[in-house]
Amino acid sequence: MSFDEELVQRLRENFPDDVTEAHVVRSRRVKCDITREALRSVSLFLRDEMGFEHISCISGVDWIEHMENVYHIVSYQHGCVVQLGVRIPSGDPEVDTVSDIWKGAQYHEREAYDLLGIRFNGHPDLRRILLPKDFKFHPLRKDYQGE
Repeated sequence: MSFDEELVQRLRENFPDDVTEAHVVRSRRVKCDITREALRSVSLFLRDEMGFEHISCISGVDWIEHMENVYHIVSYQHGCVVQLGVRIPSGDPEVDTVSDIWKGAQYHEREAYDLLGIRFNGHPDLRRILLPKDFKFHPLRKDYQGE
């Protein structure tokens, strides 16, 4: 069994109620969607049990009916990338931080907060990173009309 297939199997076994989708997209690329409540436990599992030592990107997306964070997490040891999707209700745009698990997430989370208004519970310094601190809007939201 390849590392990618083992990863999918272990995610499904360890988080049966929280993994809504998991499959190998192509060699060394796994796509996995999870509930937002499981983000920290899945992240710790990926880092501590499966050797994923780096987060390369967090992209926030407004799908109108919901928001989503897409985390790209890398294991250099195994040459594998996990694309971890977390659905976030538009009416309650918050999720736990992973910045204490992967320090590089701090800036990505600040960007998602700044541009989409997604709050990251437990973030050590959640403030705007691109726009002026008194800017009242989140310009990547679909309902943004400008000033």
